[in-house]
Amino acid sequence: MAAAPASRSRSGALCRQLLLTLTIFIFACDACKKVILHVPSKLDAETFVGRVNLKECFKLANLIHSSDPDFQILEDGSVYTTNAILFSSKKRHFTISLSNTENQEEKKIPVVLEHQTKALKQSHPKEKALRRAKRRWAPIPCSVMENSLGPFPLFLQQIESDTAQNYTIYYSISGPGVDQKPQNLFYVERNTGNLFCTGPIDREQYDSFELVAFATTQDGYSPEFPLPLVIKIEDENDNYPIFTNSTYIFTIPEYSRVGSTVGQVCATDLDEPGTLHTMLKYSILEQFPASPVMFFMHSSTGVITTMSSQLNREVVDKYQLKIKVQDMNGKHFGLQTTATCIICVDDVNDHWPTFTRTSYVTSVEENTVNVEILRVSIEDKDLINTANWRANYTILKGNENGHFKIVTDPKTNEGVLCVVKPLNYEERRQLTLQIGVVNEAPYFRETTSRSAMSTATVTVNVKNQDEGPECTPPVQTVRIQENAPVNTRRDGYKAYDPDTKSSSGIRYKKISDPKGWFTVDENTGSITTFRVLDRESESIRNGIYNITILATDKVGRSCTGTLGIILGDVNDNGPLILKQTVIICKTVMSSAEIVAFDPDDPINGPPFTFNLEGNSDSEAQRMWGLSKINDTAVRLFYQNDPPFGPYTVNVRVTDKHGLSHVTPLNVIICDCITENDCTLRVVPRTGSGEVKLGKWAILAILLGIALLFCILFTLVCGATGAAKKPNTFPDDVTQQNLIVSNTEAPGDDKVYSANGFTTETVGSSGQGLCGTMGSGVKSGGQETIEMVKGGQQTLESCRGPGYHHTLESCRGGGQLTLDPCRGGLVEVDGRRHTYSEWRNFTQTHLGEKVQLCNQENNHEHAQDYVLPYSYEGKGSVAGSVGCCSERQEEDGLEFLDHLEPKFRTLAETCVKR
Repeated sequence: MAAAPASRSRSGALCRQLLLTLTIFIFACDACKKVILHVPSKLDAETFVGRVNLKECFKLANLIHSSDPDFQILEDGSVYTTNAILFSSKKRHFTISLSNTENQEEKKIPVVLEHQTKALKQSHPKEKALRRAKRRWAPIPCSVMENSLGPFPLFLQQIESDTAQNYTIYYSISGPGVDQKPQNLFYVERNTGNLFCTGPIDREQYDSFELVAFATTQDGYSPEFPLPLVIKIEDENDNYPIFTNSTYIFTIPEYSRVGSTVGQVCATDLDEPGTLHTMLKYSILEQFPASPVMFFMHSSTGVITTMSSQLNREVVDKYQLKIKVQDMNGKHFGLQTTATCIICVDDVNDHWPTFTRTSYVTSVEENTVNVEILRVSIEDKDLINTANWRANYTILKGNENGHFKIVTDPKTNEGVLCVVKPLNYEERRQLTLQIGVVNEAPYFRETTSRSAMSTATVTVNVKNQDEGPECTPPVQTVRIQENAPVNTRRDGYKAYDPDTKSSSGIRYKKISDPKGWFTVDENTGSITTFRVLDRESESIRNGIYNITILATDKVGRSCTGTLGIILGDVNDNGPLILKQTVIICKTVMSSAEIVAFDPDDPINGPPFTFNLEGNSDSEAQRMWGLSKINDTAVRLFYQNDPPFGPYTVNVRVTDKHGLSHVTPLNVIICDCITENDCTLRVVPRTGSGEVKLGKWAILAILLGIALLFCILFTLVCGATGAAKKPNTFPDDVTQQNLIVSNTEAPGDDKVYSANGFTTETVGSSGQGLCGTMGSGVKSGGQETIEMVKGGQQTLESCRGPGYHHTLESCRGGGQLTLDPCRGGLVEVDGRRHTYSEWRNFTQTHLGEKVQLCNQENNHEHAQDYVLPYSYEGKGSVAGSVGCCSERQEEDGLEFLDHLEPKFRTLAETCVKR
């Protein structure tokens, strides 16, 4: 129990020690690095002293305060004097407080201002040996105030090496500003390491210098590495901000809304970016005219906007602003520049055009056209020669007949009223027009009523003229029956004097009369028939016949009119059948449609009655019949199955009033599908006829001829190919290989002498190309019979052991012969013979010679002449061996490759031999 209090006391002591340590640490953290600034002995008010790095101490500070009221601290750490200061002592101290109002955190930066009365004295080497080094050989931050006033040489800082405790060290520097351009701007004391500046520096020309410091012993030994030394030139607010333009010109439409952007100005500053020296503020110093204030300028962006929506070009068309830009974020001690901004107010269509008068009176003579009768003017306050000022005129009322039009004169903007259609004094002596005017551009405010349009009234008086005769109406009609007798008189065309409304004194003349049917009375204009009228004439359309009349007054003025003569119809034409040739395709139809037409007026036309002409027992009544389709058509059908051929059928057609006409129809009964296919015309019961071929028959004949030519061409080609092929096997092939043979039964190997015979000479005499064949051997096979036409020719049987024989032509001397099994042409000595000629020549001789070739010496049939054969299965790939077979090509044993399997071994054995 006694140990517990002792333990608690030790714990309490430990906590107190930790709290004390934390408190010391906090206080140590609140104090930032001390800053030393070198200043001259006297400072004027608002003079730049130096710059402190505030961000390094406290980044989140939003409140900056100086403990000395003679100094002001800006946001970028720049220190300025607020009053003139004269240093009485070498040093002056004050503190910069940085705080954050949100988290109540605060830090302080101690600042020491040192006054240097004169340049530092050079130290002696022995004094150097007695001093203790306080700095290490490391980069030391250094800065020089731009445009510093000195005194020069101005001490910047001292560089010193720790090796100076053991060696005698000599210092030197190199780089821009020392031994490079600009030269001799910096130097260092060889023994002490004090760094000096020899004159003022312009930061806009050189913003920093990167030097290299060296520490060496007397014998040239370098105990330290070269030290990079950066000298930064602190910016001074020595450059005025400058506008990019001395004068800005902008345009803004009148009556623009509040806040509308007018334009933007821009300025530049050569001082160090990101500092207060280049933080610019824009403002408007003066507006002309001054009242009311119409524009506002954004201080940071330089954007000019409108403050009022009452911009009126008709009141003020141009504003002039004097604008200012100032650095140091607009502080009163910042540098400033001014410029001029001109703002032009652009016109909008905010004024309606208005007529200078509300009513106008003018006059025009009748029958005049394309003349100007009036000019009207308007007033418009909008900008001249723009779409807001140019006028568009229109006629609102009183121009329903299109007599007038109004256009705009582009030079004066006046409305020009013109007559485009002649007026008639006798019809209307005065007209009243209402005209309106608007601009080319729409009104800038929306309007839904025409009341906003300016209107005026125009009264047009029509003046009378002494006019010629008037043909009104231009077309007049009169009615006459077509069967009216010659010299029938009717009233004609009447023209009038428009002033007196009378026809007296007017003379008439016929200008056009296509048929010459009428004469015109010169004084009265009446017409008289000169010839018989025909309503069904070709020049009559819809029963009206037109003639043209010229009316002339005493002065010679004239007009032209048309007199339409309506011809009354008389039933003087019977119905006609226009299509007088009728074709009935018997295979597909048994009747045809017949349509009648009556050239008379429909009142004298259908319904029609159709009848076959002839008595009830006539042939026409027995063969033909009629069935009604409608009032104008019937169907003609045949009866009792008449034969093909043409027939004449007379049909009588009667109109509703009994007037009839007989039309002979040429009816053709044809074996066809359509009427166009019918090409057969046969005169019935005469025994003679005319046959005409249709297109299908002609096509069939052509196809047949083409097929026949193909067959003949194939036979000729086959005969020529067979004649040119050499023997398939050599003489010794029977001793070496398998051969194709059609020997069906054992034969007798006998030798016969050739029985030569000579054929009859045909055509012109010539030397025989084929003589008597040599002896042959009959082996029970097929015999070869050769025959030549032309010259002395011989036909004999050719027998040879082991050969199969075919009937072929003898070749020699370039003459062509015909294989009798193939047919075709034979050309011998330039002459051609058809197959029929060859057949007629050989028919009698060939049978006898073949008979002899197949008999023994005792005129008995040979044993192999007639032999029975049994079915032996599928045909051989070797092909036929008949008399018309083609011989195999010489040494052509390709068929051995296609033998059945049971023959392949034997074939291989034979080939090896």
